This record gives sequence, C-alpha cells and structure tokens, in this order.
Amino acid sequence: MVLQPEEWVRQHCLKYLIEEKKIPKSLISVEKMIELHGTKKRYDIIIYKPDGNIFLIVECKSPQIKINQNTFDQIARYNMVLNANYLMLTNGIEHYYCFIDFKTKSYQFLKEIPKFNL
Repeated sequence: MVLQPEEWVRQHCLKYLIEEKKIPKSLISVEKMIELHGTKKRYDIIIYKPDGNIFLIVECKSPQIKINQNTFDQIARYNMVLNANYLMLTNGIEHYYCFIDFKTKSYQFLKEIPKFNL
C-alpha cells in the first residue's frame, strides 16, 4: 500500500500530538464517520477530553493543498456537530490553530494548541 500525501501529514500530526503535546493514545480517534446536514463525512483526527467531550479536531490536507477559507469552513462545519474547543488545520507545511469560544460565539487564532491536561 502506498502512503498517500494526506496520510503522510496525518501520521506526522499524530506523532506530534502524542510525542510533543503528550496526548494519550487512548483519547485519540482517527478517521471516523460523522453525519453533517444529512450527509456522511469523515474527520481526520479528534482528541477527546477524559470526560468524553472533544478537545480538538484536526483536519489534514496533502502538502499540495493550500490552507484557505474553504479548508477552514470545512472544519468549522464539522465543529457544528462535534463542538470542539480547538481546531487545527495542517497540510504538513502550514499549521493553523483556533480556539472556539461558544459563549461569545467567536473564535481566535492561536500560535499553537494549548498544553493538554488530564
């Protein structure tokens, strides 16, 4: 089986989350189906909190795909269903992190995702 570019990005992102951010493997979910507005979609990576709520959604693109408003809109649509506190978009070269404030219905771009605390 040939490793596709997007899968290469996903594997490196998982390594970063586990080794650098110290996220337990038991709280990571990869490529599962969700239903969004009557259609089935697949997310790339979800990091759960120990209480079962979602801490982070990660959308991975191949290095040839530019991160732009369309890719941000895709992960934002997923978050309408998943309600994560943080979003991460990466193509392996560019990485964007975002905090979602549900109380004020706003978002803020960050330099990195915060440290994961159990």
